[in-house]
This record gives sequence, C-alpha cells and structure tokens, in this order.
Amino acid sequence: MELFDTHAHLEDDQFAAIREQVLQRARAAGVTRMLAVGTTLASSRACLELAERQAGVYASVGIHPNHCQQAAEGDWQAIVELSSQSRVVALGETGLDRYWDYAPFALQQDYFERHLRLSQETGLPFIVHMRDCGPEIVAMLEAARRHGPLRGVMHSFTGDLPLAQRCLDLGLHISFAGMLTFKKSDELRSVAARIPADRLLIETDSPYLSPHPHRGQRPNEPALIEHTARCLAQVRGVPLEELARQTTHNALGLFSRIPMSLP
Repeated sequence: MELFDTHAHLEDDQFAAIREQVLQRARAAGVTRMLAVGTTLASSRACLELAERQAGVYASVGIHPNHCQQAAEGDWQAIVELSSQSRVVALGETGLDRYWDYAPFALQQDYFERHLRLSQETGLPFIVHMRDCGPEIVAMLEAARRHGPLRGVMHSFTGDLPLAQRCLDLGLHISFAGMLTFKKSDELRSVAARIPADRLLIETDSPYLSPHPHRGQRPNEPALIEHTARCLAQVRGVPLEELARQTTHNALGLFSRIPMSLP
C-alpha cells in the first residue's frame, strides 16, 4: 500500500533534530511520497533543498497569508524563480486567513491573487489555506476562473458541503487532515463521505494536528497519515487499500511534475 502525504511542513524547526528518523518512519509506514510545503521564501528554499536530497520528497513554494506582511521586497520574484525548479510541483501555501489576522486582508488578497496568476501561467497547482473566510476565498477563485482553468487543492478542509461543492465546481481537489479523525468531527466526516473519489487527497499538515489516536502528540508526522486514510476509508465504505490507491493516483494527477512510478 502506497500513501501520499500531500501537505507536510517538513522544514519546520520541530523536526530539526529528528528529520531523518521522521522520514524513515514515513517510508516504513508506506508513505512513498511527501510534499514539503513552504510558507515563506526561506522555508520554500528549505523545502526545495530537502526535496533535492530526499527521494520521494517534493516541494511547494509560496508565501502564506499569515506571513505576507513580513515578505521583503524581492521575495515574490524569488518564489517565481523557484517555481521553475523540477522538484517544485506546487505553489503555496497561499490563501486567506481572518482568524489570526496577522496581515492586512487586502495584502493577503494581493498575494493570493499572485499565486493564482502564477499557477495559470506555469500550470503548477496551488495549495489553499482558508480560515474564517470561505466566501472571500470562493469569490477570488471565481474571479480567477474567468481568466482560465484552476488547478489546486483546498488543504486541510474543514468547511461544509455547500462550500466544498463550490470548490469542486471550480475544478479543485479537497484534502483532509487529522481533524477528520477527531471525535467531534461528525459533520466533517459527512462532508468527506460525499466528495467525488477522483477529487480526494489526504495530508498530515505536520507538525500540527496529529490524528486520533495520537491527538496531542507533537510533532505530528507523515507516518501517522494512515489514521486519516483509515478514517476516510471507513466513512466512505471502501477498503483502506482502495482509498490509498485512489488518493495517491489523484495526487499524482494534480502534482503532475511528479513521476507516476517510483524510481
């Protein structure tokens, strides 16, 4: 069984002393591919460096909405240049966040639009962070859709079914993380059961939000993705192996710079 962790912050300082062991445990657990997701220029570079050293690891480069106010002049152009590297397979983490409000919302929107535009120019898919701003996210996606097709994923999705359907109608994938396994996530599991099979992805969002039965463990790590996959398989009424195969196939189709077969 092969699993693909489509969203992990492998460059995070929480992994500094244990990164090799984390990657070894992931591979032992059947996680054959991992997407290291950048949130700043520095972390994007670190993700790319890791991807260039480690088999099965690929990079996404971008500037997170909560970090865009700290971006220096020239950081965005550097992200644009990084996007041409062969081990870079996606853009982001981008999107909008009204919960933390670390950056002016207009500036967040500006950076989100930059990622969307770069995605349409390069063909690279984008990774969307969304917190307390579903309508604003959808409005910007709909505006971008008027300029061309969209390729991307709503990462660590926690919205309702109408929001999921609007994102699906725009051509996006929906990814579920450890929150799916939490005891009080019945509504989210109901949403996950109704997403078309060919649009599903799974992720850890490590080092954050470890899944049940490891909730509270820090750091979360890619090896634990099987718990989310197992939960998703159960709510959809399919074998775990089928769910793993489908979500890996979906991820390889979306992140199309990644070879379909393992080296």
